[in-house]
Amino acid sequence: MKPKDIMRITTATAVLAALVTIVYAQDKYSLKSPSGIAFSDFKGYEDWAVVSSARTDEVLKVIVANPTMIEAYKAGVPGNGQPFPEGSRIVKLQWKPKKSTEAPFDVEVPDVFTEAFVIEKDSRRFPKTGGWGYALFKHDAATGKLTSDPATADCGHACHVAVKGKDYIFHPYQKR
Repeated sequence: MKPKDIMRITTATAVLAALVTIVYAQDKYSLKSPSGIAFSDFKGYEDWAVVSSARTDEVLKVIVANPTMIEAYKAGVPGNGQPFPEGSRIVKLQWKPKKSTEAPFDVEVPDVFTEAFVIEKDSRRFPKTGGWGYALFKHDAATGKLTSDPATADCGHACHVAVKGKDYIFHPYQKR
């Protein structure tokens, strides 16, 4: 094989890999929920700061927030009586748990990623729900893709009314 042929094959392979990556990334960020929340509004969530974690019998959750919301938490919101600012966004990432086979102690760790429950503050778009919009994006482990849940989110605003005095947010920013 000639060096030119090797270069063409290498270039074609790199271009194909880049296109596959772009198509996959666009797929996730092109999703939109029935409530009008676009997954693209949460771009970069993978690098957002952790607010808290939670555990139910079925799932392990890690709750992350965008810089706008983290700054508000650090300023004392909602405990200081102030609401979260417009543009605040939070994501609850959820996994099925499994028992660690590597740790020398009894501990559960994330196994299969199941969903991303997203919440965003936009009082103009969501005036009937305290300014917050809710959406659920389910993860299909077989395909590795997220899809918008056709329902209006797993609990949405009705569930969050219990924490109205905390601007409808359950999870406090945990001390470090």
